[in-house]
Amino acid sequence: MAAYNQFTIIAESLKKTDSIKAALSYVLAAECKIRQNKDSSDEITEAGKLYFGFAKKENTYGVKNAYLCAAKCFLRAGRYDDAKTAFEKSKTLKRNATVESLRPVMIVDDSKSIILKIENYLEKLGYKDTHSFTTGKEALSGYKKLLKTNPIILLDMGLPDINGDVVANKILSEKPDAQIIVITADEKSTKRVKDTISVGVLAFIQKPFTIKDLKDALNVAESENSLSKK
Repeated sequence: MAAYNQFTIIAESLKKTDSIKAALSYVLAAECKIRQNKDSSDEITEAGKLYFGFAKKENTYGVKNAYLCAAKCFLRAGRYDDAKTAFEKSKTLKRNATVESLRPVMIVDDSKSIILKIENYLEKLGYKDTHSFTTGKEALSGYKKLLKTNPIILLDMGLPDINGDVVANKILSEKPDAQIIVITADEKSTKRVKDTISVGVLAFIQKPFTIKDLKDALNVAESENSLSKK
């Protein structure tokens, strides 16, 4: 756990001077614990608190991003009320008019009608570069090819060959900061969804979903990506 100790030391040293980097360090410390099959809720909660604290103090575009990152951390830690509070606060803030180029999006679903629906929504939201896959194996292979473009992954849980939670685990074990949005008919309270969220997926969309549901989840992805570059 040498890496874990290093990340926690860095996080503690940066708490008062750079809360965003401190939060990211706690997230990395949490990933170390996850790889050791240990509970990481304390580190994830601490990261969420730092993001939330940053958002409350600052008056910049990064505030919305910080609230969304806080929501993700609280969600992973199972603190659903805190996650909802952070997310609701993010919705009251508008995005800066200057937006970076939107990244590629991977759609992983065995239903062609769902893929078409998502592609239609994505086009309306400004995402032009989309890649669709109907099996888990195709998705894993496709992700390796798209890795350098840092795609957002829209992942169905019920795939015909490999369950979506297994696909998510494989991707996150190789790239912990991969941005995966789970799409499923399951309730958020089910064990499979909870377990998948806890390993680091970015957001959760329950079927049937609207374009607003998709937009909200994509906003979380873009916000986290923006903060990670600071």
